[in-house]
Amino acid sequence: MQENLEVIKSKQQIEQAVDSLDEQLRHISMQIHTNPELSFHEHKAKTWLVEPLLEAGFEVEQGIAGLETSFRATWEGQAGGPTIALLAEYDALPAIGHACGHNLIGTASVGAALALKEAHPNLPGKIVVLGTPAEEEGGGKIIMCSEGIFDGIDAVMMCHPQNKTMVLRGALACVDATFTFHGKQAHASSSPEKGISALDALINAFVAINSIRQFVKEDVRIHGIITKGGDAPNVVPELCEAVFILRASTVEELEIVREKVYRAVRSSAEGVGATVDITEGLIYAERNNNKALAQLFQNNLEQMGIEVSEPPLKGGVGSSDIGNVSQMTATIHPYIRLGDATTHTPEFAQLAGSEEGMIELNRAAKALALTAYDLCIDKTAMQRVRSEFTRWKQNREGVTGSE
Repeated sequence: MQENLEVIKSKQQIEQAVDSLDEQLRHISMQIHTNPELSFHEHKAKTWLVEPLLEAGFEVEQGIAGLETSFRATWEGQAGGPTIALLAEYDALPAIGHACGHNLIGTASVGAALALKEAHPNLPGKIVVLGTPAEEEGGGKIIMCSEGIFDGIDAVMMCHPQNKTMVLRGALACVDATFTFHGKQAHASSSPEKGISALDALINAFVAINSIRQFVKEDVRIHGIITKGGDAPNVVPELCEAVFILRASTVEELEIVREKVYRAVRSSAEGVGATVDITEGLIYAERNNNKALAQLFQNNLEQMGIEVSEPPLKGGVGSSDIGNVSQMTATIHPYIRLGDATTHTPEFAQLAGSEEGMIELNRAAKALALTAYDLCIDKTAMQRVRSEFTRWKQNREGVTGSE
């Protein structure tokens, strides 16, 4: 009973520390919100997030993994505890800014780390805030994975705003693909027979892709836009381009989708005498949510009076490069409700800069900090988290045994 009272008191101190930082966190979040920066160009956001960590005595490295707008901020209390990473995202979307609420995500992780250090300077563990650029386009975390940034980290967390509070929502594997069609210019009226229309090849590709939709699994998503459709209507287009995102339940299923789509695209070009170049971005893996870690996070949410909903049984999910992180260590990507709007809309961007957004920011920072605290002081809980990940990895690799 005494131990429980001590834990309760310690957690209250963490929540009070977050509240004491509330004005500062709101200011940082709103600076990022009103100055949206696209993937790999988040220079201001990185600076605003790093400054309070430096002031608090964190050891900060900037530009890690060859990414100019990334950072790693580390603080260790007592030696011998686990290493917990809190992920900060801070890139925006073209045209609609922070319609995914990354201004809240990055600031919440920074706030959680600051509160932990302030409330419990002798916490047995190491807290790492990782600034991960280019989640929306480019896959910063994938690059960081390949460069070993997540090696030696016992558990990874971040918290995303959404229209429902959920701790076990999944995500699809995905890849973006650019199709560049090459034809031959000609006068569209006086000598069309001398031309090869890259635009016709592109349009045929859209039709061909639509024709295979009934022959893929129901969780597959294929969506694209035309980024270049020609220069003048009286000139046969020589160069046209489209960008697609392909999604499936796993990386393995995604490979099947890629093969079908790319075959359709190449055939569409060949059918009119054009050619096509296909270039891909990095592959975002599906998300492996650590259930033991998610349960700790849910317990803290519920103790804060926040109701947690079940994730959708099917559909209603996107993709994130944290999926690649979840293949390397125990990871969760929970959500806290922020109004009724859906992400990637102007309405959600407005919410992310509203009073509701600032309340969500406070709650997310508290939940992250409280869960990190649990992992550092409860060796049994940490062991459950690690054992679950080890079992998952062994099953995936076809290996038996235990940690």
